[in-house]
Amino acid sequence: MTQSPQDLSGLRGSLAIRSARRRAGLMLFGGLLLAPVLSRADAVSFRNEVMAVLARAGCSAGACHGNASGKAGFKLSLRGQDPDLDFIALTRDQFGRRISLLEPEQSLMLLKPTTTLAHEGGKRFAPGSPEYEIVRRWIADGATNDLASAPRLERIVVAPAEQILIEPAVEVQLRAEAFFSDGTRRDVTRLAVYETANGIAKAAPDGLVRREQAGETTVLVRYLQCQEPVRLAFVPARPDFRWTKLPANNFIDEQISAKLRQLRMNPSPLCADEVFLRRAHLDLLGLLPMADEARQFVADRRRDKRARVIDQLLERPEFADNWALKWADLLRVEERTLDAKGTAAFHHWIRQSIVDKKPLDQFVRELISARGSTYLNPAANFYRANRDAVTRAEAVAQVFLGTRLQCAQCHNHPFDRWTQADYFDWAAVFAKVQYKILENRRTDSNDSHEFKGEQIVYVARKGEVKNPRTGKAAEPRFLGTPAAAQARVTPNAPAAAELDELEALAAWMTSPTNSFFARSQVNRIWFQLMGRGIVDPIDDFRATNPASHPALLDALAADFVKHKFDLRHTIRLVMNSRAYQLSSEPNDTSRDDELNYSHALVRRLAAEQLLDCEAQVAGVPTQFRGYPAGLRATQLPGAHTERRRGEKIGAADLFLEIFGKPQRLLTCECERSADTTMGQAFQMISGPSVNELLTQSDNRLTRLLASGQPNAAVIDELYWTALTRAPSATESAKATSHLQKAKDRRTALEDLAWGLLNAKEFVLRK
Repeated sequence: MTQSPQDLSGLRGSLAIRSARRRAGLMLFGGLLLAPVLSRADAVSFRNEVMAVLARAGCSAGACHGNASGKAGFKLSLRGQDPDLDFIALTRDQFGRRISLLEPEQSLMLLKPTTTLAHEGGKRFAPGSPEYEIVRRWIADGATNDLASAPRLERIVVAPAEQILIEPAVEVQLRAEAFFSDGTRRDVTRLAVYETANGIAKAAPDGLVRREQAGETTVLVRYLQCQEPVRLAFVPARPDFRWTKLPANNFIDEQISAKLRQLRMNPSPLCADEVFLRRAHLDLLGLLPMADEARQFVADRRRDKRARVIDQLLERPEFADNWALKWADLLRVEERTLDAKGTAAFHHWIRQSIVDKKPLDQFVRELISARGSTYLNPAANFYRANRDAVTRAEAVAQVFLGTRLQCAQCHNHPFDRWTQADYFDWAAVFAKVQYKILENRRTDSNDSHEFKGEQIVYVARKGEVKNPRTGKAAEPRFLGTPAAAQARVTPNAPAAAELDELEALAAWMTSPTNSFFARSQVNRIWFQLMGRGIVDPIDDFRATNPASHPALLDALAADFVKHKFDLRHTIRLVMNSRAYQLSSEPNDTSRDDELNYSHALVRRLAAEQLLDCEAQVAGVPTQFRGYPAGLRATQLPGAHTERRRGEKIGAADLFLEIFGKPQRLLTCECERSADTTMGQAFQMISGPSVNELLTQSDNRLTRLLASGQPNAAVIDELYWTALTRAPSATESAKATSHLQKAKDRRTALEDLAWGLLNAKEFVLRK
């Protein structure tokens, strides 16, 4: 019998309803995954569209259902890192109550985020919006699982990748395009997530970024597992701006000037000779120049005198002291874990490596491949301080490769490319590194982290790290290296068969072709000299934390490799640039600039610098308990002087602690504090360290008074010693008057010295 079109339509509708009911029954009662169905060309993709909506709406964020415990009984993977589990959570969890195949619009997945039903997370999208329609259509089409069949996202491209907008331009439209494994591409601007790094601008859901204030910002554009940063600068019009062309001392100045000109900023002029000399001494030696040395430098009329003094300072023994201190912080040279003998041995090895001008790649190779007695082979103390595979993996990545991996231990890194597999495979590289405790004469039986006695570091035959996500042993793999194509050694290294695990790691890390190593090390040197890293924080290299001057960073790294990883060469290169030698006084165009090196950044002296400089001005040594008189704070091998239980901390050690000397429990510059506190003010005003230095009977003040010089000469000497400059006419007149009127000339001179030590000009490095 022939059926009418109406009858056929009704039959198809009936079959569709029955089919939907059967699928719903499978979900509600069968406990099975939804049966795959053939999808139409325009069918919604769970992998590439629904997952994107969940991310865009914030549902899979850490503050919402992506939380480790979920929210309101509903848990998604953080930022959609596990689509398989998310599909099960949406379609099977709690009998599939979150979707309704019969009435898609009544699905909790739509009712909650539109606040048709009460939703603690608030409104995430509106009925009829593109996000709503994607989810509704996916449910209406049978909530299909296409995780196995859908093309995989390979990368996204965002345009513009960077842009400088000069007033009156205040906004820019970002466009995101996705590229898939089947060769197709798609505009995903509406499905991407846009996150700004600061309050300089705001990003709308459609990718329109609008200025809030002048300055630079980074917009992180994220679609599924891919993310790309966009660097934007909003520049005031400055209609009267005229670029001041200045000579470039080297390629550093060329790169810095090019960006400053684009940003309509003029650099500050060169700093005065007195300021430069003081700055160079503090940065290289951690000390002030002597008064006579400073006067001679200022009087010198040779054009290359700054380059000459840099060369001289790099050869002084205090340079090794000061830069050994920086490495001792990073390598966790401290007494509680290494004991006093191990600490002294490790510190001496670091310092001697700098004295010997050991190339930085060799220094790191010896450190990473070290094993044996922590007393006889001091470099092995690196593994004694970092006692397990996970800690070692994080420390090595952060210090030597500029990569913070900690977030990837619990889940795929939210702001970087590292996955949990990357994390645990990298940790497995260190799994065989073991140690024997020959003895432990700890003084505190309750402190399991205190060790006193020799230890032996060795590479065991067996050792593994388990990936908690898979429950299986991780496969040892160098960071960022595919398992199938891991490059174990450099071309110039011995054959791979001749290297053990640590030697192979050391060779790979320091290879000239390993961009991680060279870039992170020159960035660290730049930070020490310029006060801010080209990538900042300096140990957080990732695409979503871009360099302020990427071409400059690449050029510095290439030059570092070309010159055989020579620390002194790179320091010399940076310090001879105009950028390093600029004044700290900004001009009208650069007053708010902290990113582009238009002027020198003012910063407080580090704890050891400050105490050593105070002792230098006073002309007497600082006394540290357990060490010979004359040892400077910069020369201390460990973090803090050991003391018995109940014994009070010494005045000098207390000073260092208050001013932010790190305990060396972390492999991070961030442990050293540069904050200012009321405790520091009290230390400077009335603390025992300052007052003891000024009142000692054999200090510089005593010698000045005994010299028979007139008050003006005494004052001049004190100013040159403390501030590396002569007093102004006003300062000289007031100080002379104070000394002349004083009943006790000694007390008056102590007052003057106290004022100089508390001056901002003394406490700050300009």
